Amino acid sequence: MPSNAEPTAHPSHWANRADHAARSVTRTFGRRLFFLPGTHIGAIKVPWRASSLFGPWHYWWQAHYVDCLVDTGRRELATGVKFDGASRPSAGRLASRLVTSVRIRNRFRFVNHFYDDMAWLALSTLRLDQLAEETRKPGRRRNAYVRSSLTLQFNSTATEDLGGGTFWSTARDFKNTPATAPIALYFARTGHREKAQVLVDWLNNKLLNPDNGLYMDGLRIRDGRTVLENAIYTYNQGPVLGALLELGGDSNISRAAELIEATARGLTMDGTSIIRGHGTGDGGLFTGILVRYLAAAARDSQLPESARATAREMVLATAEALWAGRLEPSTYGPVFSPDPLRPASETYPPGTAVELSTQLQAWMTFEAAATLS
Repeated sequence: MPSNAEPTAHPSHWANRADHAARSVTRTFGRRLFFLPGTHIGAIKVPWRASSLFGPWHYWWQAHYVDCLVDTGRRELATGVKFDGASRPSAGRLASRLVTSVRIRNRFRFVNHFYDDMAWLALSTLRLDQLAEETRKPGRRRNAYVRSSLTLQFNSTATEDLGGGTFWSTARDFKNTPATAPIALYFARTGHREKAQVLVDWLNNKLLNPDNGLYMDGLRIRDGRTVLENAIYTYNQGPVLGALLELGGDSNISRAAELIEATARGLTMDGTSIIRGHGTGDGGLFTGILVRYLAAAARDSQLPESARATAREMVLATAEALWAGRLEPSTYGPVFSPDPLRPASETYPPGTAVELSTQLQAWMTFEAAATLS
């Protein structure tokens, strides 16, 4: 397995590996929604059964699926070559179909119970619009509607309860990093910088652990009392890092550099630069989300070179570990482990259902690695 040393794979190799993962996910998990033409959605697991049509479908997994397709679409734009062959849909086309399918599956609306779910979809459709503009493809009006609808939700959840921040769900009993950080990033990317900074300041004041430099989960209202949920998750650090970089300025950039170093100290496997995993289910996405924003940090000239180098090393080491641990061939094409230091043959033994979240995580990690030259 990979060591702490930085992997030597050439960036073009990472693009090829990302394409490999993209083909695996889109062919193995991707399917029409309710068999409707012009739709595309990710099955939650394989093997897939028709009875799954009306089961859980995980809105926020689909939002990250859109983001992964946008990553691949950007590489298609740069090379002029479709990731899955000239006769098959482009990544951007699949992403557009996926956004349509999310709305249909969500009872013809984009609003749902969880504000973090909505934030991830808003972020991914913003990136999809940017890709569409560069490729001169239609669809911007629909995606603008997605965001206008969801922005109203974000404004409504950013209240003064608990001193600021945003609620996690419409139950309005928990303000946390999982919702506040991506909403702050969305505000920063859409020109609402003051709103974004207020949310970042709340995270710094309320949920930054001074002992380890990492962001805790959130503040819960329980029986009229405020209860700190002090768990540390990898993915919570990612959108905070993204928001800090997007906002810029000396204070934010200094905090971003400190967060990168705290991540290297506290969230990597012993003796390595490999980011630890959080298992399957929702946790199967956590490491990939952090790696996405570490790659953005590694490319950001605002940061000191030492912080950029540390971020780069974590991205490439984690990507190399996931690639080295893949199971190939398998019934479903290549299968990637949710745990970077355990091979997929252990985490997904024969007969085990393979979850979409874990495969998206590997794909977004390879896409992150492909952006680093």
